[in-house]
Amino acid sequence: MLAVVTAIKLVAEIALFALIGRGVLALLAGRGKEHNPFYRILRTVSQPFVVAARWLAPKVVLDRHLPFVAFLVLLFAWLAMTGWKIRLCLEAGVTACR
Repeated sequence: MLAVVTAIKLVAEIALFALIGRGVLALLAGRGKEHNPFYRILRTVSQPFVVAARWLAPKVVLDRHLPFVAFLVLLFAWLAMTGWKIRLCLEAGVTACR
């Protein structure tokens, strides 16, 4: 169970960092962001989570706000998995979590 929780936490971390990088690059590059290869890579990594956010969010949420919704959902998932991992490690013993 610890391996599953750690894997979910890792996927959430990667997606969160991709969304953060996508946002920072969008601010720095402005309108030319679509021509930036790093932005396209980050968009490709984070796009499945943005699509999932469209499925979770109500229709009144604008499409331009979906990356923020995806960020919040992933942040809550990461926090939940962190708490669950801590609980599992305390139950199994700290040496089992290394």
